Amino acid sequence: MISRLPRWVWAGAWLLALVAGMINVVGLLGFEHGAVSHLTGTTSLLGAALARAELIQATQLFLLVFSFLAGAVLSGIIIQDSTLKLGRHYGFVLFLEAILLMIAVPLLQRQSHLGTYLAACACGLQNAMVSTFSGAVIRTTHLSGMFTDLGIFLGHTIRGLPVDKRRLQLCFLIISGFLCGGVCGTFIFARSGYATLYFPAILTGSAALGYTLYTLSRKPSSAVNLS
Repeated sequence: MISRLPRWVWAGAWLLALVAGMINVVGLLGFEHGAVSHLTGTTSLLGAALARAELIQATQLFLLVFSFLAGAVLSGIIIQDSTLKLGRHYGFVLFLEAILLMIAVPLLQRQSHLGTYLAACACGLQNAMVSTFSGAVIRTTHLSGMFTDLGIFLGHTIRGLPVDKRRLQLCFLIISGFLCGGVCGTFIFARSGYATLYFPAILTGSAALGYTLYTLSRKPSSAVNLS
């Protein structure tokens, strides 16, 4: 339930959307010119490569999809369920994402595909973590669901039907965060190249530290089921 999300989740959702926007724009501006924060276009390209029997490209695209999936699997192993509760391993997942992004930088600077796979893994890890603690309500690494919800709300408004304002606010929050990440990432990439990924790494690492300190300063609250 959106109305039951704590304030730190709202702030964290915007921050993680910003991070995803920065990571994805680096992938688009980099040597492969491909998205890394979502898999829709990548899967279509994989299908095209298979149809054309372009085995090298198909293998690279498959590994990109697999890397995102591996990140989601790892998040599922660490967090395990859809119950929001202070003290769970969200800080560890954020720290792990930061490490993956930092390792990806020197690899990408050498134009190694492994760097792209690590960035995709970090995005899969992040997206699955957010889905887990929000009961699959929030997605921060892609915007299709947010724009779909926004369109539904606009349609309901035109028909005079009631609209979930909190959900509408969440849509604008995620969209604005991802967009800001793309803008910031583009400016930084023009000056720093692949070192741009150090910025989302620092942000996720700082979020991991902040969340850990926050949980230590409070007694673990009762679980909030958001599914």
